Amino acid sequence: MAYKVGLVGLGGIGNTHADAYAKEPLANLVAVCDVVKEKADAAAEKHKVKAYYSVKDLLANEDLDVVDVTTGGYENGSWHYEPTLEALEAGKHVLVEKPISNSIEEARELVKYASSKKLYLGCNLNHYFTEPAARAKKYMNDGEIGETLYLLFKMGFNGGENKYGGKAGSRFNHPYAHMKAFLTHPFSVMRYFCGDITHIQTFSTKPGFRKNKGDLLLSVNSVHVKFADDTVGYLISQRGDAVYGLGGWWSVEVAGSRGTFAIENCVEKLTYWGAPTKDATPDPVVLDTGIKDFGATFPARIHAFYEDLEAGVHHEHIRASGRDALATMEYIFAVIESYECGGAVVRPHPLPFIHGDPAREKI
Repeated sequence: MAYKVGLVGLGGIGNTHADAYAKEPLANLVAVCDVVKEKADAAAEKHKVKAYYSVKDLLANEDLDVVDVTTGGYENGSWHYEPTLEALEAGKHVLVEKPISNSIEEARELVKYASSKKLYLGCNLNHYFTEPAARAKKYMNDGEIGETLYLLFKMGFNGGENKYGGKAGSRFNHPYAHMKAFLTHPFSVMRYFCGDITHIQTFSTKPGFRKNKGDLLLSVNSVHVKFADDTVGYLISQRGDAVYGLGGWWSVEVAGSRGTFAIENCVEKLTYWGAPTKDATPDPVVLDTGIKDFGATFPARIHAFYEDLEAGVHHEHIRASGRDALATMEYIFAVIESYECGGAVVRPHPLPFIHGDPAREKI
């Protein structure tokens, strides 16, 4: 079946989602919605669908299966909560952009409410819906990594003081905007490979060229973590404050007792190093996808959401779920707390329990 989809929010990301639906075999985009009439009308004309200018009217006039929320807002997430809640209250499944909300209270509420109604709530945590991530996960599942010991993640924009254009507008010139808008992605990937994070310690700063312009953004974040299985990890992120180094704009390395892998630039390259023996050291195995366009992650993640719906996956176990998105926000708010406490070790707020389905579970 092709699920009927209404898309809310027609900025850059919203139009990226709309373009993905044009090639999505499991879903049909039937309507678009934006409070800015010109944006909704332009997308409606391009995709030959109906335009709406409020979520209320969209829900009242269209028989939808899914509402895809791609609004923005302060710190890139303050306009996610209301349309997501409206859609859930109307009994619709929701795919929402990241962060699920820039308010941790709102994020918790959305996840709890969707679960209570047994609705699918997915989030566009798209950075691990890639060929390198799938191959890396297979190495782990096949025992070729062994016991994981550490994870290193580097992520940022290519920049420096010569490229700095001054502080952002009022919607983003907040101390923690980079953390809330950006760290969802590395944390989601870190958790995908190594599981839940139990301890976080943070030191954050900003370069002098930001300080001199009165820029409030804490743009450089150094985060030390411990995972539930005792793996340790380190994340460094920056928002255009430095020039790219090794590994490009995005790299993750997971080291284990039987092998180590590294992914470079999200979609582009995976290298696997098998453990040496006393007689030989295996040559590294390299997967170069030939993909340079990060935009390829959007249709892949969107397709996975509809695959899960089509397969009848239990609402608590869909890939990149609302609960998974909440986990990234719990970690981000632990990052903020650690920073505010001078680098103290913080334990993130516990995630909601998974209740499961007794008709499906096998003891």
